[in-house]
Amino acid sequence: MKTNHTLIQPSRYRFIDQSSLGPAFSPLQSFAMDDALSMSVGEGMSPTTARLWVHHNTVVLGIPDARLPYVSEAVDYLKSEGYQAIVRNSGGLAVVLDEGVLNLSLIFPDSKELNIHDGYDAMVSFIQLLFSDLTDEIEAYEITRSYCPGTYDLSIRGQKFAGISQRRVKNGSAVQIYLDVTGSGSERASLLKRFYEIGKRDEDTRFQYPDINPEVMASLNELLGSQLSVADVRDRILTQIYKLSGEVVPAPLEGQEIEWFNKRLEQMIQRNEKALDHLR
Repeated sequence: MKTNHTLIQPSRYRFIDQSSLGPAFSPLQSFAMDDALSMSVGEGMSPTTARLWVHHNTVVLGIPDARLPYVSEAVDYLKSEGYQAIVRNSGGLAVVLDEGVLNLSLIFPDSKELNIHDGYDAMVSFIQLLFSDLTDEIEAYEITRSYCPGTYDLSIRGQKFAGISQRRVKNGSAVQIYLDVTGSGSERASLLKRFYEIGKRDEDTRFQYPDINPEVMASLNELLGSQLSVADVRDRILTQIYKLSGEVVPAPLEGQEIEWFNKRLEQMIQRNEKALDHLR
């Protein structure tokens, strides 16, 4: 399977693997990292970047989720199930992250020159290419009764296994996808179904929260009848970006990027304190 999508075919990729840092790796750091990388790629200081990340037992809330009428009780429920909750800085609603969910950020330059759909389409093409030896049935359209439903939900035969968001900073854009690789997609969906039931109850809200049907969500292993691990998909991604570019450079943050990261991390911490301060 070939792609004509030029965004995912730069002459060189930078590769940052944070998929095995363990439970101490904070999701707040991830979102600050993508902001710093977007600024660096946008300034031309860094090539197009692929970053992998895994966070353990975390529910990443969208801004509207933090405004649920009974969000305090809903977050308490998540804690009782062993999950921490944080509020992200990119669009969308709540998603479940755990050790069976691999996140990929592709950070592209020239966001001001690109239509926002270009970034989403590039990620869809990349994922279809990534698993082209296993399936040609990956489609992108909204799975309305999934959690965090959106136009670029990725599904196989109507069951969603991945969702995409995008955040633009300066002249760079981070296109972020979560991939449910292992485990039960419906169990993750059931957790958020209960979260919304507790958080909303029967209140009328200006924002329309999803009415989740756990049966419309599944993991890749469930859908493909495969035994993929997160590490397997990591290796696939590394192989794929090498095929697309011919050069892959592993490189951590340095210099100015570290300053940007620290500043953005502080902003994420403050954002979360403000968004969730009423839960204390």
